[in-house]
Amino acid sequence: MTRAVSGAAGILTLTLALVPAPPAAAADVTLDGYAEWREGDCLVVDGQRVRMAAGGQFHGREKARTFAEIPLGYEVKGAGRRQPDGSVSARHLDVRPNNVALFENMIRDATDEAEARYRKFGQIFEESGGRMKTVGRLEVDGPGVDRVRGIVTQLLPPYVDPAKVHVYVVDNKDWNAFAMGNYAVFVYSGLLHDLDDDELAIVLGHELVHATHEHTRRQIKKEMWIQLAAAGAAGAASAIDSKGKRTVAGVVTQLAAVAWSNGYGRDLEDQADRVGLRYAYEAGYDVRKGPVLWDRFADKYGRGNAVANFFFGNHSRSTARAASLRQELAMNYRDGPRTAGSVPKRPVPVMVSAPAPPAAAATAGLALAAPARGATERREIKLGMTPAEVRTLLGEPQEEVVFDRRTRWTFPDCTVIFDDGRVVEVKF
Repeated sequence: MTRAVSGAAGILTLTLALVPAPPAAAADVTLDGYAEWREGDCLVVDGQRVRMAAGGQFHGREKARTFAEIPLGYEVKGAGRRQPDGSVSARHLDVRPNNVALFENMIRDATDEAEARYRKFGQIFEESGGRMKTVGRLEVDGPGVDRVRGIVTQLLPPYVDPAKVHVYVVDNKDWNAFAMGNYAVFVYSGLLHDLDDDELAIVLGHELVHATHEHTRRQIKKEMWIQLAAAGAAGAASAIDSKGKRTVAGVVTQLAAVAWSNGYGRDLEDQADRVGLRYAYEAGYDVRKGPVLWDRFADKYGRGNAVANFFFGNHSRSTARAASLRQELAMNYRDGPRTAGSVPKRPVPVMVSAPAPPAAAATAGLALAAPARGATERREIKLGMTPAEVRTLLGEPQEEVVFDRRTRWTFPDCTVIFDDGRVVEVKF
């Protein structure tokens, strides 16, 4: 493996030659993202500064009555034309709340379960053919975790609560990072050692976009319909029966894992680059380092093919990636990073260790306590919990029996009954 660049050799020299001339006006632009910041009279969507064109068509729902009233976090789709100042003049926009989409809860359960397994074993691992290959020890606290958490807190768009992000460091010298659909963020120690905060912010911004823009769900949506059709369970999204739900539950874990471990399609990866650069800029980091950083990745892992790791998986070639970022700099960041003091800082959540995956709200007020395995351990099972949450508390069941919508898990000291993927009964 090529030795990582570090020390004085890793310091980036920035020149005006890194930023090309501003783009010509009037290029067509498609928008598909979320309202994330307001910059004067512009709304930042899909990493771009957007204004409504005179006579443009605006279709807003609920609180989005006008362009000026679009709440942050709302979903925005549309198209427009690039202007000489790099902004986009929107010809039409369709704006709606970011409601829970089909398969979204199941994808979150799947990623919760994957995160819980990593925490349980204290390491990141790859599973294949029933075998585990260790990738690196999992660190849930310490200076590296604190550094990542501090940067992530500043990168997040204002509508995302920093407390929902779970931060981990993986003890591995590779340059790698990935984020799951439940906002669990994993950063390899090699990145922490060899990258400065500006560079690390650009990487983390990219990864956070995979979570904020629901790339796991978008990646597997088409494949999920294929699986449902093959199982004879396809139909209208609002009318998927219990057979369809079981098919989704069985497939989503595998597909979600493939999406976040092997990378996303080129369009989603390019969006993560584009919007992630905006995250870093809004937080006050020097986004001019982006193209050179990708060149460093290419030098380390080879320029001939897409780099084979989570961060670069299935992405456009590194030279094209660096060129795209240089174009983004010319369109949106030609004045360089924001000036000191102009970036409001968010308070960093104080945590002794990374939190466990969030528990779903119980459907009833009853808490069912299983007998403790040790004098200081208490395992509390609540009605409404998901299988992932039960695994976090009890580990793998000794036996699993599925009957119609119900599933029975047997443990040494209790039996847990699920109905449609939620706990409805516990027997001791």
